[in-house]
Amino acid sequence: MRRLIFTCLSLFAIGSVQAEEIGSVDTVFKFIGPDHKIVVDAYDDPGVKGVTCYISRAKTGGVKGAFGLAEDKSEASIACRQIGPISIAKPLKPQEEIFSERTSLIFKRLRIVRMVDAKRHSLVYLTYSDRVVEGSPQNSVSVVAVDAATAIPVK
Repeated sequence: MRRLIFTCLSLFAIGSVQAEEIGSVDTVFKFIGPDHKIVVDAYDDPGVKGVTCYISRAKTGGVKGAFGLAEDKSEASIACRQIGPISIAKPLKPQEEIFSERTSLIFKRLRIVRMVDAKRHSLVYLTYSDRVVEGSPQNSVSVVAVDAATAIPVK
């Protein structure tokens, strides 16, 4: 239920990007509430058909995690891949946030930003976590090289 609420809020904030949970592994057993775990989610790039980003990140369990009161860790890893023919329907911004999801009750968010590297004909994806007061320098980056025959229109 909590995941559904967060996904709906994220859709409202960013558009139609949806996270699809691929799987998870438990890292700490909790007697009350869900276990702490590492979750792997897939995010299809809403502006680039044929590219999916996979994010692995920690999800806090226990009583606080069960009620959405826990703050998840800032560490995340991203791997973006071409999963089909790449097509870009409309011009991309040189840098654009394509996904954002809360990772604490109020102050913290996990974000995915797409950057266009026109010189190298590539799309660069960055994931990081930020807070209202102080963000984290922990981040992860992934690059998808676009075939030279496919244009990358930029605004």
